Amino acid sequence: MIPTNLVSPLVGELGLGGVGGFCVGYSMKKIAKIVTAIFAIGFLGLQYLATLGIISINYLALEEWAISMFGETSTLQGFLIILLAQMPFGVGFTGGLVLGLKKG
Repeated sequence: MIPTNLVSPLVGELGLGGVGGFCVGYSMKKIAKIVTAIFAIGFLGLQYLATLGIISINYLALEEWAISMFGETSTLQGFLIILLAQMPFGVGFTGGLVLGLKKG
């Protein structure tokens, strides 16, 4: 039999982590959809202006800028390492995060 004083805090942390993770995952997915739509509309607008001959797009510079802005993954990796340092909360949070990303 497992002592109650060991199980209660563990269950609480798992539950709180799961709810928090779900909220963060759901929000992240919704925000990502909005940001993607904004970038797509902007890109399509630039492409349309380029086909009309109004502007000229330097694709090499655009690629370098995109890599410098979005190629860095160390921030996300650092965030996940911090979350997983607290294992019970991290397990619940990670499960909730995955579920939130799936449902969002």
